[in-house]
Amino acid sequence: MTKESDIGAGAPSRRRVPTVRPEGGPSPTGPAPFRHLAHVPSFRDNPIVFFTTCTYQRARILASPQCERILDEIWQRSADHDGWYVGHYILMPDHVHFFARPEIGAQRLADWVEMWKSVSSRRIAAALSIKPPVWQPEYFDRYLRSSENYAEKWHYVEQNAVRAGLVEAAELWPYRGTINDLMF
Repeated sequence: MTKESDIGAGAPSRRRVPTVRPEGGPSPTGPAPFRHLAHVPSFRDNPIVFFTTCTYQRARILASPQCERILDEIWQRSADHDGWYVGHYILMPDHVHFFARPEIGAQRLADWVEMWKSVSSRRIAAALSIKPPVWQPEYFDRYLRSSENYAEKWHYVEQNAVRAGLVEAAELWPYRGTINDLMF
């Protein structure tokens, strides 16, 4: 006959049997599951996204009227063709920062970035008489959650040229602009 003290000799079991309430949720005494807060509709359906991408091998080629014109033209047409609206942007010699917002039903973010980088790479390479690629394959994107976040991020990136010692004041940097007004 087995005694109760002989069962499970050694360390006590770490396995927990989750307690479930009749409504189907976790027990108030059990561990709470990790949950994300619901996104507000404008963030979920129509976010503003902050992008940064660098040139291939950090080549210092972007701070030029030709590159700005090429990117401006592509980004202006992307609203009609791809459903992406570009707002503020700043071209630094070896990278670009910009904000964009998709309309509902827009092309997927990764597909859109791949498209404008591909088209601009060919056009910039031809304009500057260099060999492609122009862009690194990676990019950074961050979804913004509020108008304050947008304003703070833009204020920070527009100061890039000042921090790099290229101009005395942000508004003196010629390779910056706004294509569409992206409002929260």
